[in-house]
Amino acid sequence: MEFFEAVQKRRSVRKYSDKPVPEQVMNKALDAALLAPNSSNAQTWQFHWVRTPALKKKMVDACLGQGAAATAQELLVVSIKPNLWKKTTQEILNSKQPEGLEKQMQQYYGKLIPFMYGMQILAPLKWIIFNGMGLFKATPRKPWSLRDRTETCVKSAALGCENFMLAIAAQGFDTCPMEGFDESRVKSILNLGWGDTVVMVISVGERVDRGVWGPRHRGPRDWFVFEV
Repeated sequence: MEFFEAVQKRRSVRKYSDKPVPEQVMNKALDAALLAPNSSNAQTWQFHWVRTPALKKKMVDACLGQGAAATAQELLVVSIKPNLWKKTTQEILNSKQPEGLEKQMQQYYGKLIPFMYGMQILAPLKWIIFNGMGLFKATPRKPWSLRDRTETCVKSAALGCENFMLAIAAQGFDTCPMEGFDESRVKSILNLGWGDTVVMVISVGERVDRGVWGPRHRGPRDWFVFEV
C-alpha cells in the first residue's frame, strides 16, 4: 500500500472481525517499529506481543473490557525500560565506529549519555549545569531528572508505535492505540519492573462495519500548522 494511502486508512478501530492476523503481518510491523527514530538511538522501548490466551484474557480486563481489546485478534503492549540505555549504548560502543567519528562516538556514548541518562543522584547539579550553560549559549536542558528521562523515552516509544500502526495498515489490517487501561495490572501481567512505564496498548485486527466511530474529524489546519 502506498504510504499516504496507509496514513489515510489508519483509524482507531473499536471492533474487529474474527479474521486472524497472520503472524508474518505482525512480525513485519514489529520490524518496522524497531526502525523508528529514537533519542540518541538508546532504544529504551519494549514491545510485548501478548499471545498466550490466558494473558490475553487478563489484558482485556486490564483494558477495562473495551471492545477494541475484547474483539482484537492480537494485542501489543508498548512500554519503556529507561535503563536499557546502558545495554544499547554499550553495544554501540563495541561495534565498528563510522570512519572519522570514532572519538565523537566515544565521547557521546561513553560520557555524555551516561551523564544525561544516568547519575540521577546528581539531578540537581545537572539542572544547575545545563541551565547555567544556557545563559550563554544554546544548550539542551533535558534530561536532567528521572521524569525528563521518562518523557524522552516515551516520545521515542510513541514513534515506534506509529511505525507499527502504519505498517499494519499498509498490510490491510487495523489497529487501535489504547490509553484506557490499568497500568498496575498491565505491569503485573507482564512482570514489568517498577521503573518501567506502559506507553500504550495497541489492538490489531480487521475492522467490521461500525468498527470506526464515524468519520474522521480534525480541526482547521490553521489551528495547528504555522509558518514562521
